[in-house]
Amino acid sequence: MTLFSLTASRSINEDAIQKSPRYNGSKFFNAQPAMEASIHSAGAMLKEYLFVKHPRTTPTSPIPVMTLTKEALAALPVDKTMIYRLGHSTLLLWMAGEFWLTDPVFSERASPFQFMGPKRFHQPPISLADLPPIKGVILSHNHYDHLDKDSILKLLAKVDHFIVPLGVGSDLVKWGADEANVTELDWWEAITLAQVTLTATPAQHFSGRAIGDRDTTLWNSWAISGAGQNLFFSGDSGYFDGFKDIGDRLGPFDMAFVETGAYNTLWRGVHMMPEETIQAFKDLQGKVLVPIHNGTFNLSLHSWDDPFIKIAALAKQANVQLLTPIMGQAIDLQDLPEQTEWWVGLD
Repeated sequence: MTLFSLTASRSINEDAIQKSPRYNGSKFFNAQPAMEASIHSAGAMLKEYLFVKHPRTTPTSPIPVMTLTKEALAALPVDKTMIYRLGHSTLLLWMAGEFWLTDPVFSERASPFQFMGPKRFHQPPISLADLPPIKGVILSHNHYDHLDKDSILKLLAKVDHFIVPLGVGSDLVKWGADEANVTELDWWEAITLAQVTLTATPAQHFSGRAIGDRDTTLWNSWAISGAGQNLFFSGDSGYFDGFKDIGDRLGPFDMAFVETGAYNTLWRGVHMMPEETIQAFKDLQGKVLVPIHNGTFNLSLHSWDDPFIKIAALAKQANVQLLTPIMGQAIDLQDLPEQTEWWVGLD
């Protein structure tokens, strides 16, 4: 069971944290002012949650899932770059002959407690036990729908390296990861492992897992480059001009996995509205857009399929190449699968 901590962990990289341009001596902060929780906004959120009826936030129809087997993964050609969406913001990448995972969440709930909190709409396409050895786990930030303790504990024996934002490594080490195998990066810092370069890039969000630890660890997006391919993984972010900076410095991107879900005008400073996802994708100089942060957990007030419906319509209007794979579906970057709107007709 994922446990809830009441105190923040001691940093494994205190010197780097203190020197970060994003750190003010006690907390990390965004490059641009994001919407901060206020009495007014918190009250508005609570009122909408309690008194406004929002239908279809959870599907009653089964979400389609393509089962992914360890045998299929073992047979992947070394010269291929393959991507599998496993749910929410969890991606399994096969790049430069190694496997990589982003924000692995395999638990039943995105919550500090497994008896309450947002419950999965579908099972993962592959179990943790059947996953192959993982070269690197790439984490965007420490919220429970992105950093899941139970999944990390079960992955420890499979993972060579964890690549994380500043401060996030402390929890991993506390949970049993070897500190030598944990790399914390500030924005624009990079590491190359097994011919894949991982660059920590800006995001506009916040962090926190415990009472009193708000923004004591950093939040990142990531540029992932290797085997002649350039990918972008947004993690969580509101829209800001940092996307254009990333595109100018590290783009264009062959495929961009960009947050499209759990949005609301009340917190658009830290989660993008669908039209902002399209603009971020353009700023990034992306070629193919894959919307993530949707289809697995109910984390907002919109219908479960609203992110897919809206992003599909907006992509057509903007002439953006969209790919919305079924969970577990293989994405071959050299031979893209046909785009399908699999959510149509589901309740």
